[in-house]
Amino acid sequence: MEVRFREFDPFNCWLWLRFPHPPGQGERGYLETTFDSWFFLGKLGGFNAENLQAHEADGADLGWLAYDADGAEASLPALMHNMGPMEYLGSWARCWVDLGTSDAFSLDVLINALRQLDNDLLEIHELCIGGVNEDWPIEEQPDSLFPPLGG
Repeated sequence: MEVRFREFDPFNCWLWLRFPHPPGQGERGYLETTFDSWFFLGKLGGFNAENLQAHEADGADLGWLAYDADGAEASLPALMHNMGPMEYLGSWARCWVDLGTSDAFSLDVLINALRQLDNDLLEIHELCIGGVNEDWPIEEQPDSLFPPLGG
């Protein structure tokens, strides 16, 4: 799976996926479940790079890690704001997201999940993060909290 970043606005971001053939209903179900799960974690503040205590712990042994609840409370919220429905057109799928204040770490998590989906269940040729496709016009998102950049 090729991953490309294009013009990027975290508050008004389209995620584009290209497949070798139009995905069937079962494949769509796996894809949509992946995106829904990712979004719910983001909506709950799961992608907060300011509070990665287990990840940043010294060594592979996490036994008896002294979790700093005060430090976690002191970190700024990192919440996704909104996600639109998955849309399909031929061998393409797209989804609009407002990443809100979630960190770019959220995109790494999505890429990792889609790479595994690509390896196991659904062949994905390309993931484009941001930008637009000339042959599939986008509409302004009514759920966007902020107007498009430059618009």
